[in-house]
Amino acid sequence: MQNQVLRRPATCSQPQAAAGKPAVPLKFSNGRIARRLPCAAGAKQPQGCGAQPLESRSSLAPFARSQGRLLTVAASAAVATEISTQRVYVFGKSKSEGDASMKQLLGGKGANLAEMSRIGLSVPPGLTITTNTCADFHSNGRQLPPGCWEEVLAGLRAVEAEMGCKLGDPAAPLLLSVRSGAAVSMPGMMDTVLNLGLNDACVEGLAARSGDPRFAYDAYRRFLDMYGDVVMGIPHHLFEEQLEKLKSERMVSEDTALSAADLRLLVGRYKQVYGRLGKVFPEDPYEQLRLAIYAVFDSWQSERANVYRSVNGITGLAGTAVNVQAMAFGNMGPTSGTGVCFTRNPSTGERKLYGEYLINAQGEDVVAGIRTPEPIETLARTLPGAYRQLIDNCALLEKHYKDMQDIEFTVQEGQLFMLQCRGGKRTGAAAVRIAVEMVEEGLVDPDTAVLMVEPGHLDQLLHPQFADEASYKGDVMGTGLPASPGAAVGQAVFTAEDAEAWRASGLPVVLVRRETSPEDVKGMYSAEGVLCQLGGMTSHAAVVARGWGKPCVTGCADLQVDEHNKVARINGHEIRQGDFISLNGSSGEIIRGKQPLAPPELAGDLGRFMAWVDARRRLGVLTNADTPEDAEEARKFGAEGIGLCRTEHMFFASEERIATVRRMIVAQTKEARLKALADLLPFQRADFEGILRAMDGLPVTIRLLDPPLHEFLPDGEMTEVCEALARDAGVTVDEVYGTIEKLQEVNPMLGFRGCRLGVTYPEITEMQVRAMFEAAVQVMNSGGVVQLDIMVPLVGTAAELRNQEQLVRRVGEQVMSEHGNVRVPYRVGTMIEVPRAALQAGSIATVAEFFSFGTNDLTQMTFGYSRDDIGKFLPTYLEKGILPYDPFQVLDQEGVGELIRFAVERGRTARPDLKIGICGEQGGEPNTVAFLHDVGLDYVSCSPFRVPIARLAAGQAAIRSARKQAAAAKQ
Repeated sequence: MQNQVLRRPATCSQPQAAAGKPAVPLKFSNGRIARRLPCAAGAKQPQGCGAQPLESRSSLAPFARSQGRLLTVAASAAVATEISTQRVYVFGKSKSEGDASMKQLLGGKGANLAEMSRIGLSVPPGLTITTNTCADFHSNGRQLPPGCWEEVLAGLRAVEAEMGCKLGDPAAPLLLSVRSGAAVSMPGMMDTVLNLGLNDACVEGLAARSGDPRFAYDAYRRFLDMYGDVVMGIPHHLFEEQLEKLKSERMVSEDTALSAADLRLLVGRYKQVYGRLGKVFPEDPYEQLRLAIYAVFDSWQSERANVYRSVNGITGLAGTAVNVQAMAFGNMGPTSGTGVCFTRNPSTGERKLYGEYLINAQGEDVVAGIRTPEPIETLARTLPGAYRQLIDNCALLEKHYKDMQDIEFTVQEGQLFMLQCRGGKRTGAAAVRIAVEMVEEGLVDPDTAVLMVEPGHLDQLLHPQFADEASYKGDVMGTGLPASPGAAVGQAVFTAEDAEAWRASGLPVVLVRRETSPEDVKGMYSAEGVLCQLGGMTSHAAVVARGWGKPCVTGCADLQVDEHNKVARINGHEIRQGDFISLNGSSGEIIRGKQPLAPPELAGDLGRFMAWVDARRRLGVLTNADTPEDAEEARKFGAEGIGLCRTEHMFFASEERIATVRRMIVAQTKEARLKALADLLPFQRADFEGILRAMDGLPVTIRLLDPPLHEFLPDGEMTEVCEALARDAGVTVDEVYGTIEKLQEVNPMLGFRGCRLGVTYPEITEMQVRAMFEAAVQVMNSGGVVQLDIMVPLVGTAAELRNQEQLVRRVGEQVMSEHGNVRVPYRVGTMIEVPRAALQAGSIATVAEFFSFGTNDLTQMTFGYSRDDIGKFLPTYLEKGILPYDPFQVLDQEGVGELIRFAVERGRTARPDLKIGICGEQGGEPNTVAFLHDVGLDYVSCSPFRVPIARLAAGQAAIRSARKQAAAAKQ
């Protein structure tokens, strides 16, 4: 994160072309002329050098995803015109070739560095190698594409000209940072190299030029450590051991207490680490640069980066950009330092500068948690001038980007340098507060505010909090930094591997670490919360946990973590592997035991925000609910009705119910079956009445019995249960076994289920319909309002639906007649889950008054994948890119989506007022919701806790659609 700017000596002059050779014109494939500069004198000729023409290739991907939300990627006009040729974009005071709209090509970091330069911030100059170059690098056998290295050298000359220094020049050495930067932020997942350009000659020049040998050798030892780890593959702990050994020899606790002579000695020991492993440190700065660029590109395919993209659902990106930038030094003494800050509190959203700062340090010291930083207010006291500059820059950035910003900065001898800005990762609570307050401040309008909050943010807000914080005060073992808010309860584990394994076994865990690293991301994702002995509010653990909405406590001085023996000690308490602990990420409290949690509430800023959302969305949002309790919960979350009530779920509510269902199934005569159904009727009626009352006045869609009957029966090997069933049903045990055997199916998904049950055993449908209408009549007679939608499942032909529709209407009319001709408002429709039904939607719509797409089965039948068995091959498909995502989580728009689109068009042609929705698992997934908005559905239905997420996704889809139409109208 660190970049350096040195005082420019009068002796520095404008650098000439490498080795004094004249620049050679290079014609690009589109006819543009660039300057081709040969490698510097003495520099090795790296791979990719030469006069080959640049490739013409576009690697822009169609999709990306941030915080669990799929985003459509649209390349800017600038990207579209330059992507085929230009691979390197320069930024600085003299010029800035990119801008903020070019994130897909330059990555978030590179686009923002270009934009910051454009608006006049103090940004060290540099260059950005494009993301599509990363894709070409990996498809080209880990080689830079032809002509790319020449562009890098040409861009480097521009940086040297602005800095008045030169890479590899001992008299005036230019040092560089080499950092990653994808289009979607992936904090800590890819590699960085700082202080590049140092060697035994340049370090002496740096010492002479800065007048501070200690600073020069501190930069050199940091470079050897980071370069060895990132580029040469030398484990970081080998360098750390040498540093700790030297500190012990000098009897000091901080590295800042080591002298210049000490650091010179440490440099020698670091080089011995290289030698012991058979590694050769490259003295040539150009070779250092080439290999560092390779390392950053390689880190795009590292395990930790792949894991991060997988757990966050980030797909379709070309790769990472590489940002090569002049260094700014925060380790030049007490008037220098480095920091990370947010323009607002990323945990709460409070409008106040929030961050940390370290005196006499470089950036990795802050984010790695190696030293405990000071609050940003420290800068206001120690370097008030730099702090005022920071405040002004933060205000300018918020006004320009119209969003909360995450900023990295360095102060070099009192001068502030801005190294990076990006939209700051924030918690759900902060996201909503920031959106609401920015409207109040006049920075954004409500439409923009709605787009600022990601659906994943709402998911965080729906997580439980502690039921009563006052009640656990006696169990508080200690307090650390409140790095990421929320409540976490789980069993303590001390490695990422254990966290994964325990979570896979269904156990909630809290990951306890001395400090986290990018290699811990799998374990962090598996954990309910994270507890770290070291690190600050902007450490790796804090940033990643906040981005995922996981509670996190860091920087607990009283906590001692023994990861080897899997035990932690804090203020006389021991935490052993498997012990339950609780974390309050909002207060930093570490609590003994399993503390009770309470559900969240939609109120305050969130209530106001959701009112904006609802005012803008066109799609209705209903819920999938099978009990009155689920219905009431969903209504609290804003559900506008029930899109799917699965009657079969009610049968498992008690032993008495399931026993009655089984008696109905094994009945050997119609009379015995009718008797069992009569006994089931009161249960069904009571459930339907409770649901209709909970949804008073809102539509309730009840699906007729769907699963195959064998799912309700015991396994044939359960002798005692089968014998009891025989006694209860008045049949022989052999008849029970015979029924079980007869109902077993080779492929239940395609078997005797859905409307096929109702056609074969119409008495089952008759009982369920009677229960529905009798419940509706009772609700209406007591003053309630009813809108009943009766859904026939699994139809493939209009004739199947017509058979069941006529039965429904006949029984409904009979019940209403029996109760004084009370007229129950109702519709009869169907669930479209068989591909043939989608293709025959026109004829089916002549019977159906509504469609509801059951995308779980529709996905199974369209792909030919079993939802129960897909886990055997899905991970491989995702890893190899055969599928971009799990189609049972995110709707397959190209296949299943086309069937939906076709069915909507045909259905509405036959019946223009046809009500159409979706009730599959994908109904609450944001990208699916956006697609369904565009297709023209009336509603989506999802589980109760996903209702607010679906509401937000529907509101955002409406805003984006309106903006797209407005833009098209202007053209």
